[in-house]
Amino acid sequence: MIKFLLWCILLVLCWPLALLALLLYPLAWLLLLPFRIAGIAVDGVLELVKAIVLLPARVLRSV
Repeated sequence: MIKFLLWCILLVLCWPLALLALLLYPLAWLLLLPFRIAGIAVDGVLELVKAIVLLPARVLRSV
C-alpha cells in the first residue's frame, strides 16, 4: 500500500517519471529474481548447518 501511495504522489509531482517507474518496475523485478532465489537457497543451507551444529546440544538437553 505504501508503494502505491508513493507512486500516486510521484504521479502528481512528476507524471512522466511515474509512468517510467511503472514500466520499469516489472523489468527490475525480473532482473532481481535470480538474486532472491539465491538468497533463499543460501538461507536454507545456513539453517541446515545451524541445525547440524546445534543437534548435539539438543540431544543432550533432552536426556
